[in-house]
Amino acid sequence: MTNFHISLGTEVAGALRDGRPVVALESTIVSHGLPRPDNLHVARQIEQAVRDAGAVPATIGMVAGELIVGLDDAQLTRLATVDGVSKLSVRDLAVAAATGADGATTVAATSAVAAAAGIGVFATGGLGGVHREAAQTFDESADLVTLARTPIAVVCAGVKSILDVGATVERLETLGVSVVGYRTRRFPGFYLTDAGFDLDWSVESPEQAADVLTARREQGVHRGGLIVANPLPVDEQLDPALHDRTLAAGLEMLARDGVTGKAVTPFLLAHFHSATEGASLAVNVRIILRNADLAARIAVAAAARRTVTSA
Repeated sequence: MTNFHISLGTEVAGALRDGRPVVALESTIVSHGLPRPDNLHVARQIEQAVRDAGAVPATIGMVAGELIVGLDDAQLTRLATVDGVSKLSVRDLAVAAATGADGATTVAATSAVAAAAGIGVFATGGLGGVHREAAQTFDESADLVTLARTPIAVVCAGVKSILDVGATVERLETLGVSVVGYRTRRFPGFYLTDAGFDLDWSVESPEQAADVLTARREQGVHRGGLIVANPLPVDEQLDPALHDRTLAAGLEMLARDGVTGKAVTPFLLAHFHSATEGASLAVNVRIILRNADLAARIAVAAAARRTVTSA
């Protein structure tokens, strides 16, 4: 019988066994979110940012049907360079494993796999959410419903501004997903520092975010995720006027070419990269590196609290 269990990388297995801080990282940013050859270089930078802040990186993906938490460099290189890597949400994991696929995990799949492996903090760029025209298409990312039932902290720059941000914020509230701003009471919009929506709660430090995780665990009431929304500084965001022009043109192209479903986000991100002459890529990289650093600091603080509690 084939073994379909989750495989842990050697370093990740040791860190989890010893109670050291670990940060989950997605692989769709490697296979589908960034252009080659930048994707592999940036993937290594992200892992290094986690290490520099004191935690162990656990990039999650699937290689030849094996679901791996903590890809080694050869496996990471494979997902960054080969063609035909599948984009895997939670629903796809078992089918992809049974068919021996190479796959990159989305926010939803990465969250679910990380939680199953015992990892409590995850860094990504921006969440998926409710798509524009969702009232007609019912197109909504599985990220949202997965986070409603997955106890993990996700450090992100809000949701991608190419989506319906307001509707996504409302859905997160309905689904019971906790959202806190990191040193802000405004919800960020990925490329943009401020997407135009207020938040009820904020935390001022990694330690305070870790306290939220401790309180959730000790209360034993809330099983959903915690979104830590970490905005870019205003002087590091994409120029808002350029953003708006690029988005409007991209949405017209979507309608013209009939792009739908999970092809929408990669299509629009590629359009942004091309239309902004690489400016959006630079912003995207700044986002994920900042989030990786913050996630690692939260994981370090959370691990310290677990050590004190168990002492």
